[in-house]
Amino acid sequence: MKENQKILSIIVIIGFLLSACTQIERPRYIIPANVTALEEQSLPSTPFPTRPVYEPGTLVEYIAQTGDTLSALAVRFNTTEAEIREANPIIPLDATTMPPGFPMQIPIYYKSLWGTDFQIIPDSAFVNGPSVIGFDIQAFLDVQPGWFKSYKTFAQGKTMNAAEMLDWVCVNYSISPKLLLALIEYQTGALSNPERSYVNESKFLGHDVIQNRGVYLQISYVSTLLNDGYYKYRNGELITFEHLDGKIENTDPWQNAATVSLQYYFSRLVDGEEYLRAIGPNGFAKTYTDLFGDPWSTNQPHIPGSLVQPQLILPFERGKTWAYTGGPHTAWGSLAPWAAVDFAPPSGVSGCAVSDEFATAVAPGLVVRTGPGILVLDLDFDGVERTGWVIFYLHIAEKDRVPVGTVLEAGERIGHPSCEGGRSTGTHIHIARKYNGEWILADSIIPFNLSGWITKKGSEPYKGYLVQGDRSVIANTNPNNASFISFE
Repeated sequence: MKENQKILSIIVIIGFLLSACTQIERPRYIIPANVTALEEQSLPSTPFPTRPVYEPGTLVEYIAQTGDTLSALAVRFNTTEAEIREANPIIPLDATTMPPGFPMQIPIYYKSLWGTDFQIIPDSAFVNGPSVIGFDIQAFLDVQPGWFKSYKTFAQGKTMNAAEMLDWVCVNYSISPKLLLALIEYQTGALSNPERSYVNESKFLGHDVIQNRGVYLQISYVSTLLNDGYYKYRNGELITFEHLDGKIENTDPWQNAATVSLQYYFSRLVDGEEYLRAIGPNGFAKTYTDLFGDPWSTNQPHIPGSLVQPQLILPFERGKTWAYTGGPHTAWGSLAPWAAVDFAPPSGVSGCAVSDEFATAVAPGLVVRTGPGILVLDLDFDGVERTGWVIFYLHIAEKDRVPVGTVLEAGERIGHPSCEGGRSTGTHIHIARKYNGEWILADSIIPFNLSGWITKKGSEPYKGYLVQGDRSVIANTNPNNASFISFE
């Protein structure tokens, strides 16, 4: 028995040392080659494989997926981090993200029937990360027969064509353009159908939301919903969701974040067989594969094991005192991910006015993008926002803002706080982190650490704290003594 345990320990050690680029094989569902498109539509959406009923505490096999954390796994399998560690003693005490491909045994506690274990797309195909480097939205649309390529809209103060609009949405929400294009085709046929008259453009993607009517706003709203599902599952917050008919679905504990995001998304639109088809092999997954090939065949997990944040400093000048005005809240949009925090400079007036104070670089980096209120700092200097650590700033005034291509050292000025870009009721800066295109939650296993101040979320967006040892600063949109923080 001891010899078997020794062999198992060696296997586990090898698994823990697997690199982030480990290829993970997934069960594939094959549609017979002789099935026509019309017949595919009538194919039953089931059967899906079902999990057995496990005795409480049964150790089940699990292979870590990109971005997995012990806290989220504990929620998904209805167990505890302590029990997972007891079953896998080789896991280091300081482990953050788990290495993709790492074999584990997890005690599971049955929680009624789960949804399907069919995985639609990998997480690397969800984010606007390394997997879409070199993908040209305009070139892709140019060869499509549908009307969408000719679509134009007025957004961000100018007229944009379809490719420009989609790129704007994908870059700022950090969602893969392939994902949104496949969703547009699956729901509307706008990439393949040249006839535009059949579409109700005010509810382009089926969402009857007054403030989000029209093609551009529908795509933006869908991006918000997709991110909400993805990051809530990633953080262990979304393990059940309610269907239109009131039925509750428990997500399969072995699922990945991208799949659960799509399941959650479709559950808000359709029910019954239509829902099962959408999340199955003959639904969205097939549309995606028809357009871009099998995403699992090229999957390269984008979040490595034991990811840590590089050293960052506070985003204003040394010797200054600013206010912490926003605890963890959305990075872009209105829902999850809670990846951003806000700081405001001292001011004798309320409301919006460009401050004379300067926001600064939190680390050495290269400015790779600017826009309305936006500045993006690339910490690996490769000039690509989709790779490595990136710092996203919002509400940086155009006046005196450093241009794209500027190389900065930590603490150097980037521009003035303002209300430019996005929604704002007062002058401040909004700052968030990404790694390989994935927003990194501010209060997570990889905490937002600025000069030793650690972010802690509150009960709702914008609430929360900064903590350094026994000192704390309380986020407050109306700055007071408790929200002031000095860069000493």
